[in-house]
Amino acid sequence: MRTLAFLSLLTLVSSVVASDRPRSFRHDVLPVLSKAGCNSGGCHGALAGKGGFRLSLNAYDPATDYYNITRENRGRRIEYADPARSLFVIKPTAAVRHKGGKILHEDSDDYKLLIEWIQQGAPAPSTDDTELNRIELSPAISQLKKGDTQSLTVHAFFSDGTKRDVTRWARFTSTDATVVEVDEATGFAKVIGYGEGAISVWYSGQIALARITSPWPSVIPDEVFARTPKRNIIDKRVIEQLQRLNLKPSNPSSDSEFIRRVYLDVVGMLPTPEETMVFLADTSDTKRDDLIEKLLAQPEFVDYWAYRLSDLFLISSKKLRPQALKIYYDWLRGEIEKITPWDQLVRQVVAAKGDTLKNGAANFYSIHQDPETMAENVSQAFMSLSINCAKCHNHPLEKWTNDQYYSFANLFARVRAKGWGGDARSGDGARTLFIADRGDLIQPRTGKPQPPAPLDGQAIASDSTEDRREVLADWLTSPENPYFTRSIANRVWANFFGRGIVEPVDDLRTSNPASNEPLLHAISEHLAKNNYDLKSLMRLILRSETYRRSSTPLPENEGDQKYYSRYYPRRLMAEVLQDAITSVTRVSPKYNQITLSDGSTQGTSLYREGTRALQLSDSAVTSYFLKTFGRNEREITCECERSNKPSMVQVLHLSNGDTLNNNLRSQQSCVNTMITQDNDKIIEETYLLCLSRRPSDSERKRLKNIFEVAPETERRGVVEDLFWALMTSREFLFQH
Repeated sequence: MRTLAFLSLLTLVSSVVASDRPRSFRHDVLPVLSKAGCNSGGCHGALAGKGGFRLSLNAYDPATDYYNITRENRGRRIEYADPARSLFVIKPTAAVRHKGGKILHEDSDDYKLLIEWIQQGAPAPSTDDTELNRIELSPAISQLKKGDTQSLTVHAFFSDGTKRDVTRWARFTSTDATVVEVDEATGFAKVIGYGEGAISVWYSGQIALARITSPWPSVIPDEVFARTPKRNIIDKRVIEQLQRLNLKPSNPSSDSEFIRRVYLDVVGMLPTPEETMVFLADTSDTKRDDLIEKLLAQPEFVDYWAYRLSDLFLISSKKLRPQALKIYYDWLRGEIEKITPWDQLVRQVVAAKGDTLKNGAANFYSIHQDPETMAENVSQAFMSLSINCAKCHNHPLEKWTNDQYYSFANLFARVRAKGWGGDARSGDGARTLFIADRGDLIQPRTGKPQPPAPLDGQAIASDSTEDRREVLADWLTSPENPYFTRSIANRVWANFFGRGIVEPVDDLRTSNPASNEPLLHAISEHLAKNNYDLKSLMRLILRSETYRRSSTPLPENEGDQKYYSRYYPRRLMAEVLQDAITSVTRVSPKYNQITLSDGSTQGTSLYREGTRALQLSDSAVTSYFLKTFGRNEREITCECERSNKPSMVQVLHLSNGDTLNNNLRSQQSCVNTMITQDNDKIIEETYLLCLSRRPSDSERKRLKNIFEVAPETERRGVVEDLFWALMTSREFLFQH
C-alpha cells in the first residue's frame, strides 16, 4: 500500500510543467548520473554492469548510455506518458528495491531535472549538441591559514557561448591531503596543514585546478630572502615560493658535502681521497663550477646517463636477444656521448626503420610489437602521460578520451617488420622494420578506425601513404608540445634532487600538479631555448644555489619535503651503492649470469672483470644485491619499477650478508694495503674513502683509543670493523 501511495505521489510530481530550457542528455542527465556514482566502476559503470543494467564508465559513451536507458529491455526503463513511474527514476529513489540504496531524493533538483528530460520526450544526444569547451574552478588561487575554509565554484563554458554553474555535479579531489581537505560532493575545502596544495575538479571529462597556499607560521624577515644568493632562474623561482610559504633556506653545503654529492649525482661514483683532498685545499672561487665541468666531460658521465636512460628504453635481455640488446645499448650510449639533443634522439626512436642490428633505435619496436603498446610507451616515456586507462573508456583522471587513445594508437598501425615471429628474443634478434602502405587500427567500440592523430593534434588523412610516425615525431618534439619538454626536464631535475617537481616523476596529468609550477616552466623553457641539450639543463641545476644547499634542516624549514628549502637526503640507488662498495673495498662483483624471464639463468661473457654496475647494459644480469636494493627490472616504462626505499632485508644484507663482509675479508680488499699504515693514516683515509671527509676530532680520538688497546692479532678485525661501521652508516648509504 505504501508503494502504491508513493507512486501516486510521483504521478502528481510528473504533472509539473517541464522547464522551458530543453534538457540535454549529454550535459544534464549524464552529469547527474556521474555525480551520483551510477556510472562508476563499482556500480553500473562496471564492465558487466549491475543488475542487468550497464552504463559506460563516467559517461564516456553517451550514445550507448542513451540506448541502454531508453531502448534496452524494450524500453521498460522509461515511461513517457508518466515520467515519475519510470524505472529510471524509481530505482535511485528506492521507491522499488534498489541494491544501491536511495541515492536520489524526490525533492532534489536532480530528480526534477530527470523528470523534465523525460517529459520533453527524452531527447537523445546528437552531433548538434553544444560542446563543453572547458571548466573553471574558482577562486583559482587562494592564500589561507591553517584552519580556514573555502567554498569552491565550478563553471562550465560551452561552444554556444553559454556559461553554467555546475558545482553540484562536479567531483572534487585534494591533490595533497596533508595541506587541504575537500568535500568530494560540495567542494567545501578546509586547510589542515602548511604548504601549497591544489583541488582538482572533474566534470564531464574535463578537469580544472584551484591552488591554495598555506604559509608556515614562522616569522622570517624579508631581508633573509633578499640576501639569499640567487645565481640563476632556478634560485629565483625557488626563493619566491619559499618567501610565500615562510620557509627559511638552509645554509650552503660544506665542500665535503658538495664534492660527494656532485660526484654521485653526475657520474654515480665516490670521489677518491686524492680528489677530495685537492678539492678541499683549493681556495679559488670557481672550484665548484670547475668540478662540475670536469665531471660533465668524464666518460663515467656517459656510463651513468646511458644506464639511467636505459630504464626508459627498457633495454633488457628478457625482451631482446644479446646481439640486438648490445646494438640498442651501444646506439643509446653513442648518442649520449655525442651530446645528441634530446628531441633528435627521441625522433630517431619514434621514426626508426630498417635493420635492428644496424639501426639500434629500431629495437624500440622489437620490444613494443602492437600499436597499442607502442602508443602507450611512447606517451609514458617521452611525455610522462599514462594513457592506458583510455584504452577501454575515457580516462577517469585526465581529459584523454577513448577515441583519442585509438586515434593516437592508429599512428603506429602500419608499422611492420620482417622476422617478427611474435617473440623478439628468437634467433639473433634481427628484424627489418618498414612501414606498410595501408592498414588501420579498429576502435572496438565503433568497429571503425579512428582518424590517426597525436593527442590534441591535427588528424592525418586516413588514405595518406606517408609514415604517420614522422608526423607524430614533428608534433611530439615540438617546443609547443608542453608534455615533451616538461617530461624530460622533470626527469633530469629528479635525478639531482631525489624527487621531481612533479611527483611521481612520470605522471604529468593535469590532476597531479607541480609543487612549483613557475620553476618547472622555467627549466623547461631553458631546455627548449638551448635546443634540448640535456647537459645545459644539468649545468643550470648544478650551478644553482638551490642544489648547493645543505641537507641539514633548520627549525624554520624542517617541515618542508618538496619546496627545496634544503637538500633532501635519499638512499643511493642500487647500482651506485654497489659501485661505491666496490670502489671502497676494491673488490668487484662478477657479472657472469643472466636471469631469463622464466627465472632460470644462463652464463654470459659480455662483462669483463672490473665492470661497474653502472656499465651493465642489461637489467637482467643476475645480482642479488641489485635486486635487493631496488634495481629497475625494465619490465614496463614506469619509474615505479625502481625503488630507493630502505627495507629490513637490505639492513640484514649489509649487516650479515656476503657483499660487504666478503669484500672486506677478501685478499684483494683495501684492508690488506691499509693495515700496515699508522693508526692516524688508517682512520683518515677510511673516512675520506667512505664519506669524502676527514674525521672530526672526537671521532678521531675515540677511534685511536680503540686501535691502541686492540691486540696486534685483532688489528685486521679492527680495520674491517671500522670500514663496516662507516659503510653501514646513513652517511654512507644516503646521498646528502
